Amino acid sequence: MTCSIQTAIRQSTQQRSTLLNTDAWVIKCPSSCFSCKLLDRTTCSTAEQPAAEKEQYGQAKELRYKIKEELPKGTFIGAIGVDLSLDFTVDPPFSFSLPQKTLSGQYVNLNNTTGALYTSATEIDRETLCPDTTERQGCVLSLDVFVLPQQYFQLVKVKISIEDVNDNRPRFPVEEISVYVPENAPVNARYAVEQSAVDPDLGFHGVQTYWLVNDFGVFTLDVEENEGGELTPFLIVTETLDRETQAEYVTDIIAEDGGTPPLLGTATLKIVITDVNDNCPQFTESQINATVNGNTTKGSHLARLHASDPDLGANAQISYAYSERVPRDTRGLFHLDRNTGVIKLAGKIDTVTSKFYKLTVLANGPGCIPAVATVTFHIIKVVTGPPAIIPRYIAAEKDGVVTIKESEPAFSPIAFFTVKNTDVNQRVDCHLEGSGPFRLAPFELFKNEYLLETTEPLDYEQTQEYELIVVTKYTRGLDIKTLIKVQVLDENDNAPVFQHSLVELSVEENNPPNTFLTQLQATDQDSERRGEVIYLLGGDAPGVFVVDRTTGVLSVATSLDREEKETYRFIVRAVDKGTPRKESIATVVVTVRDRNDNSPRFINKDFTFFVPENFPGYGEIGVLSVIDADAGENGWVALSIVNGSDVFMIDTGRGALRAKTSLDREQQGTYQLWIEAVDGGEPALSCVTMVTVLLLDVNDNPPIVLFPQSNQSYMLVLPSTLPGTSITEVYAVDKDTGMNAVIAYSIIKRKGGQPGSFAIDPETGNITLKRELSNRGLYSLLVKVSDHGQPEPLHSTVMVNFFVNETVTNESYIQSLLTREADIEVEQKPWYIGQLTERPEKYELFPCQPVLIALSVICLGLFFIVVLLTSYICCKRLKKHRKKRLEVEIPLKMNSDSMQTVNRKLRQISNM
Repeated sequence: MTCSIQTAIRQSTQQRSTLLNTDAWVIKCPSSCFSCKLLDRTTCSTAEQPAAEKEQYGQAKELRYKIKEELPKGTFIGAIGVDLSLDFTVDPPFSFSLPQKTLSGQYVNLNNTTGALYTSATEIDRETLCPDTTERQGCVLSLDVFVLPQQYFQLVKVKISIEDVNDNRPRFPVEEISVYVPENAPVNARYAVEQSAVDPDLGFHGVQTYWLVNDFGVFTLDVEENEGGELTPFLIVTETLDRETQAEYVTDIIAEDGGTPPLLGTATLKIVITDVNDNCPQFTESQINATVNGNTTKGSHLARLHASDPDLGANAQISYAYSERVPRDTRGLFHLDRNTGVIKLAGKIDTVTSKFYKLTVLANGPGCIPAVATVTFHIIKVVTGPPAIIPRYIAAEKDGVVTIKESEPAFSPIAFFTVKNTDVNQRVDCHLEGSGPFRLAPFELFKNEYLLETTEPLDYEQTQEYELIVVTKYTRGLDIKTLIKVQVLDENDNAPVFQHSLVELSVEENNPPNTFLTQLQATDQDSERRGEVIYLLGGDAPGVFVVDRTTGVLSVATSLDREEKETYRFIVRAVDKGTPRKESIATVVVTVRDRNDNSPRFINKDFTFFVPENFPGYGEIGVLSVIDADAGENGWVALSIVNGSDVFMIDTGRGALRAKTSLDREQQGTYQLWIEAVDGGEPALSCVTMVTVLLLDVNDNPPIVLFPQSNQSYMLVLPSTLPGTSITEVYAVDKDTGMNAVIAYSIIKRKGGQPGSFAIDPETGNITLKRELSNRGLYSLLVKVSDHGQPEPLHSTVMVNFFVNETVTNESYIQSLLTREADIEVEQKPWYIGQLTERPEKYELFPCQPVLIALSVICLGLFFIVVLLTSYICCKRLKKHRKKRLEVEIPLKMNSDSMQTVNRKLRQISNM
């Protein structure tokens, strides 16, 4: 139901003026006005006219606050009494209370005296509190607060909006996602990855994009958004696929949210290339020649044909058949297995009339032209020869190497050995040489038959290969030895084993995020992938703990609070990569150690304030915010400057730092203060923070010319000096910093010589002769030295004099020329002068002569002081070198080492 505002009247009764610091506007509404949503201090009256005192205070008011989720305990939310403009000097005093313990009330603590709201020990998690709300709907905690006693009774409806923070990473519903793509899929074909990631956060903190760790050069990933705003990744084929070349691609798909920094979710993406019938059978051998003894028994294995088809399933099924060219009686003599391609003897061979048989065999595949192979059997008559031992393998055998799985039980048969061509009266003895759990024993049912079998289970982790020798001894002294190699095949029969089944750890509370706890170690004795171990957290593990799947490093992702929970107990799994997978578990117990964390606390570890120099006295430099989780007197905090200062003071009420006087960066650019916060408890707890006040430079110092030393100094220049020669330089410094201290030089007026006879480097102040000096006498240049300060650059000027002659014979004559007034022509300005000055200026040279001389003397004196101090510290040799240089004129060009030394000293003067 909506509330219509009828009229607004001004109330200023005597009792209301004693309770409120300022008058308040009252909005008259119907009796159902509790549905009105009014902000700040606007009140909604339930009475038509507030005539009585109880009617003035018996009103429903609404206050709205906004905080972020997961704030620590004791975080200030708002002051109800202050926001209602209540006067706390009344008697009896105000009190505040929550009428009932609701679900919303467990998240906040209310100060009954001041009405201040703080977060409680129960952390506010927006995803738990409002699991089904959208970003537009918002998440709101609603509270009813009573203002007492009865004569001041008010009902305050407090609504706290909970803002979302990026505290959840995207998660895929499964760890491994399979996408099936046919090998004949066209380029740009799209396949949806249905198991998209889910992020409980809202808006921009939710899933924003997907990407692949490895696209193998044949895939890419696109993301589509439906009408509901959900993102679905699509796998796009960018190159032609061939299942026979590569049947599977395994990579990781990453889901990324929009937080700062973004959080990532990972799942394994298995791209399975499904088969199509694009290959036909092919024989590995198209010509087979075999020899068959005339006395070969019926059912003997004669030959085997093998054809292969790279396709899968029904597309790879092969059947073998004789060609119609093979006669019917020959087919009856040699039986061909249509599935395996094995040819066996099905009758008795006539060695008198037949010498060889030629068979044509076809390999048929679905939808294919048959492949053709030819088998030729050469029949030979049997003549009794020397004794021989014939092995017949039961276990898998290839090239005389027998393979057997380690999971086979004891007494598993490996091979039969048959002794041939023995006389009736000849005695044969067979035995086994070599170590290992094997035995060779006579077979009970037949003579001259021996069975090779294991005596106990094999273990790949102990021995991988055995070499056995079957020795056959005859009574005539003939020995026949047959070598057999037995390889044990590894199986996933060992589970990973933790070094410790119980891991007890401790970590101090308030730890930084991603704190290292320990590195779990589990070993698996199996080989290859069966022995590779990955680490996973059990289902009971809290979300604050993270374990690296590969290294087993266990860390805690967020800060822990012992007051919330002291002990965490959960399971960690070690899983191998065998089939089927085996795993073991270990129990991890993490104990959170306590710290004294209820002392006053500044919101920052230290404070840095940037203040422009010449900042007015008693101006507010910055505010030091401090909080204390305690209540009452224990929560009262007083601030003081520990290291003492006559320049600064601190306002204890607001925590405002002020300067008593105006500050000058050139005198001191940085101030460091130690501020102590002491609460009112017994004994008192305190904390200290460092405050750094940095003064920002203001362009309040013009450049100071150090050379030439005065406007009356001069330099002798020979008439034979060639154009392009550097004859002197102007050197100046600026006490300011940054662009305020960057100096530019320019010639603005001259006396003597033609225009353009001299040029000055705007950056170094180096003066170069541009034209030949045809006339002897005195030349004067007025040089302007300007900085790049803002908003208005400052500058100084200096007169640079040159006396053109071979020698100086009349010093007084030169001095008279220097003191004589004369017009100085304006030099044509180079391109950069217009950037430094806005309009030409008139300079009066000689009337300022005393001032220039005084400044030159001061600068020269400062220069000598710096040089003397440096000489005292340096060695005597450097001291002698400096003294000699002070006695003579500074040369036009200095070597690089001397120039760097002078520049360093001049910078020291600038800093002074």
